Amino acid sequence: MLKIYNIKDKKEFLKEICILTQNEWGSKCNSEEEFNKKIAKKMNKILNSLDNPYYCKLILVNENESDKNSMLIGFISIFPNDCEERKELTPWYATMFVKKEFRGNGYSKILNNAILKEAKKRGFRKIYLKTDLDGYYEKFGAKFIEKLENGEKLYYFDLV
Repeated sequence: MLKIYNIKDKKEFLKEICILTQNEWGSKCNSEEEFNKKIAKKMNKILNSLDNPYYCKLILVNENESDKNSMLIGFISIFPNDCEERKELTPWYATMFVKKEFRGNGYSKILNNAILKEAKKRGFRKIYLKTDLDGYYEKFGAKFIEKLENGEKLYYFDLV
């Protein structure tokens, strides 16, 4: 059974999320020690952000009722800041990630809907997104604002 959780309630997935995040978006590490330090730093940053109303990490988990094993499918976040070029904008839709073995099954739509619902529940009227993907987030309702200097595109979701 698929369920959405706030990472606050499922911290057992925190290290796995940080490893996936580092592998997907982090800078290359020259040693296992450096990699482990980055993971520890990411874990601490998330734990220290959990009470920030402009921060949230939701996870999609497949729970197998028969054997009580849960498997992480993916995650998505709200960040207070995520764009050097547009620091005045907040909050940000960030880190949409579905594990490779689960892609193509509509899980990104589940994560997208969950984070937009959470952002609206927190009283946000808009949430911003930057991406280098073409035509991906529009299918979820993202509206284009502008192309950034680094080549990424800036979008927003209207939550009103």
